[in-house]
Amino acid sequence: MIGHLGRPPHSAAGRRLSMLFKCMLLASAMGLSLVGAGPVHAVKPAQQNQPAEARLLEIYRLIGAGQGKVALKKAETLVEDVPNFQLAQMVYGDLLLSQTAPLKAMGSAPSDLTERAPQRIEQLRTEAERRLVSLRERPPADALPAQFIEIPPSTRHAIAVDASRSRLYLFENGPNGLRVVADHYASIGRLGAEKAAQGDQRTPLGVYYITSRLDGKQLTDFYGVGALPLNYPNEYDRRQGRTGSGIWLHGVPSDSYARSPNSTDGCVALANPELKSILESVQPRTTPVVIAKSLTWVHPKSAEHERRNMRNLIEGWRVARASGDLTRLMSFYSSQFSNGTRDFNQWRQWLEKEVVSQRGKSLQLKDLAILGWRDKSDILVVTFGEVSDGQRTGVVKRQYWGKEGGLWKIFYEGVIG
Repeated sequence: MIGHLGRPPHSAAGRRLSMLFKCMLLASAMGLSLVGAGPVHAVKPAQQNQPAEARLLEIYRLIGAGQGKVALKKAETLVEDVPNFQLAQMVYGDLLLSQTAPLKAMGSAPSDLTERAPQRIEQLRTEAERRLVSLRERPPADALPAQFIEIPPSTRHAIAVDASRSRLYLFENGPNGLRVVADHYASIGRLGAEKAAQGDQRTPLGVYYITSRLDGKQLTDFYGVGALPLNYPNEYDRRQGRTGSGIWLHGVPSDSYARSPNSTDGCVALANPELKSILESVQPRTTPVVIAKSLTWVHPKSAEHERRNMRNLIEGWRVARASGDLTRLMSFYSSQFSNGTRDFNQWRQWLEKEVVSQRGKSLQLKDLAILGWRDKSDILVVTFGEVSDGQRTGVVKRQYWGKEGGLWKIFYEGVIG
């Protein structure tokens, strides 16, 4: 309950506030702004350096602390600075109405108003709840998503999306490893997560990589300031028969600040100012993106045993590859192996030629990245540069490993880039 900001106004003053609130919430539900007449076409330059969401969460904190008058003043400033932030408009309307009567819930619109835009008002309430969860339930300090098993220093950033919380986390790789440097509200598919087929309006779950960077000038206004396409479907998705394409991290139209939690055709959408900072920092090809129904956070020290085991697994493959022992090398591959052009037997024939030509030369793996995924089975996505003795550079390869009879086996291997 938000309660009263102070002594409720009476008669005409109270009726004016009630009418103002009705106009505010209806404008929010219909995509309009009370501050600045008519439809919103652009975000006004913020007069404060704090991101809009941080300012909104500060308003929630003030409400929770019983500082309603201060919250109202900050809400008024926020909707003036970012007039197309519809949730901020709703909170401002709540705070105005709380001067006339205690509020039992967010977006406490009169019944005649909720009947005019019930779906949009409910979407705004859900958005508010998701943002509040991010305020109450922060990831443990120094913890990382369990999927990030090994991230090399050359990978400057990583991204993780928690679909159930409508939250995207941006990580930066420094001297002490990965750490969260920003987290943002994000919208996913209209019908939720776990994409299976083209057009199902769901966001895929899995481990992906950013493939390119698209500037907003290359796109329609629908995608906002730009987009970062992902490599969906990846090789594991294809193995599971999943279809579809065009899954991006992208912005929102210029007349919006944010979209509802479930409102895309399968992409992940962020507010333009937040996506812009990501566009300017992450690198295509090397930036991993994990999209999980719910992220599991682990401390790096507690995951060290698994990390060591995975390194040893990959090292075993490297030694077999470098030694030229074809029988030992093929023991790392699944009988169901396929890379799109070669099946298991064709791959064995190709490898036999490769190991003969490479015999006697050492083989190093550079910039090793190991990402884990648990779905119907355990999956590893392994990326590395393969450099032979006497060479300064080599090809970049990606392997997909799965468990068969309790043993890790490679079911896909190919050159990327």
